[in-house]
Amino acid sequence: MRKQRLMNQINVVPYIDVMLVLLVIFMVTAPLITTGVVDLPSLGKSAQLPAAPLEVVIGADASLLLREQTDAPGTAKAGNIKERRVTTAQLVDALRERQLKNPDQPVVIAGDKNVRYDAVLKVMDELQKANIRRVGLLVKTESR
Repeated sequence: MRKQRLMNQINVVPYIDVMLVLLVIFMVTAPLITTGVVDLPSLGKSAQLPAAPLEVVIGADASLLLREQTDAPGTAKAGNIKERRVTTAQLVDALRERQLKNPDQPVVIAGDKNVRYDAVLKVMDELQKANIRRVGLLVKTESR
């Protein structure tokens, strides 16, 4: 009776065959793949300056204040800010009116540090129901 020897080598020939077949497949299919063309925007001078955002300030007592810049940004009179206390319905009407004039009018919500999160969500919900677009949150960055 003959003893069987243990085989301690790996036969790599089948792996090389598979690798060569895959290489041929990739070489044949690579030229057939069409590359995507990205249409990048061109840089030019803007015809109109971006609109200054309307600021909705939510006080610690959940009162609403609408802050808007009365003059166009970039002009000599820029910086005149008009503030007025509003109710939720008045706020929605004022923002809707401004966005009818300028559909790209941004709106930012600035909540007091001590205001309940629920009050901010209620305002955001009312703005969403009224289809007010481009709504964001205003945050204060910490200086270190």
